[in-house]
Amino acid sequence: GYITLYTYPENWRAFKAQIAAQYSGARLKVASSPPAFTFGQTNRTPAFLNNFPLGKVPAYQGDDGFCLFESNAIAHFLSNDALRGATPQAAAQVLQWVSFADSEIIPPASAWVFPTLGIMQFNKQATEQAKEDIKRALSLLNQHLNTRTFLVGERISLADITVACSMLWLYKQVLEPSFRQPYTNVTRWFVTCVNQPQFKAVLGEVKLCEKMAQFDAKKFAEMQPKKETPPKKEKAGKEAAKPQEKKEKKKEEKKPAPEEEMDDCDAVLASEPKTKDPFAHLAKSPFVMDEFKRKYSNEDTLTVAIPHFWENFDREGYSIWYCQYKYPEELTLTFKSCNLITGMFQRLDKLRKNAFASVLLFGTNNDSSISGIWIFRGQDLAFTLSPDWQIDYESYDWRKLDPDSEECKTMVKEYFAWEGEFKHVGKSFNQGKVFK
Repeated sequence: GYITLYTYPENWRAFKAQIAAQYSGARLKVASSPPAFTFGQTNRTPAFLNNFPLGKVPAYQGDDGFCLFESNAIAHFLSNDALRGATPQAAAQVLQWVSFADSEIIPPASAWVFPTLGIMQFNKQATEQAKEDIKRALSLLNQHLNTRTFLVGERISLADITVACSMLWLYKQVLEPSFRQPYTNVTRWFVTCVNQPQFKAVLGEVKLCEKMAQFDAKKFAEMQPKKETPPKKEKAGKEAAKPQEKKEKKKEEKKPAPEEEMDDCDAVLASEPKTKDPFAHLAKSPFVMDEFKRKYSNEDTLTVAIPHFWENFDREGYSIWYCQYKYPEELTLTFKSCNLITGMFQRLDKLRKNAFASVLLFGTNNDSSISGIWIFRGQDLAFTLSPDWQIDYESYDWRKLDPDSEECKTMVKEYFAWEGEFKHVGKSFNQGKVFK
């Protein structure tokens, strides 16, 4: 049977267990992307927390129900005797290096590397101190490897796997040739490790850094939670109370307890590649989505917002889509069906700048359907642009509409206004939700 390792993608802590499994032949299934695992969601569900009370990853679950958290424990469990150290002495030395990685490498490595990834504020003193600490650790390793190929014994053990994984970011981001020059034994050992087929199967090609990365202030600013107060205020009437609550919750979440700090950074690390603007490849569009959303929120839909939409809509820069929920027979109580829509909207939060939607529920309890009209930046479905946006969209059928067709004009009018014949539905309007 298979055993499962839950993690976010590219997590160096999970790599330890994955590489150990490559050596021991454990049949490890890695759950790191939707639908099997969505970081920040799956690990907050009651089912997950029931097995892993901290809600952190990596987390291990055997097909017999055996669960483990803490990456070193998981890597140890997935190893074979050769990796763990075949004698009591060797096993103790492996543990020594595993602990060394955690206490002597990870703290300074994080303090130095995280600012260069834009996920921690730069502090000159802290960085200088971290460089000194790393030099100390490298000297010790260099000395130890002067007469040895590997850290413990004559072949690769969990000691090498753990220490090499804890140095991945150092070698990728900051250990430029001149800095690593005094520690040739360490680099030789590191390169030997990452070129083993078992490492390669997990890490791919590891490129050593050419030039020491510096603090990325721009990226750091982008990484900070945006304060979008003005647009939120404009949600008139009954929705006005909600954004405030939501903002307050956000604030609390953002300040982790100090010992959580690194995990928080890890979490951002997880989303690292995704922070690039998924729409960066598109030419600038004259259609100002916010302007339309303001009209839609504050003025009459039929006489002001829709005419404004058609006067300003940019056919090259945007596309209009009709979606229909694939499994209407599974819809039961209308409030639950509504939760499906709002849940999807929440998960797509970062898409708001580049999309607008009105999704409606038709019918009554146990006899309903969901369909909607979406406006996206670009000519394609936006969901494929970010792994974060792929959770819900496959439960819908999507059809691109021709903005010049009568069908499209009618649908935009009816779905935006929440009134009309809705000929294609065959059930009466129940309630709607707007993504804006």
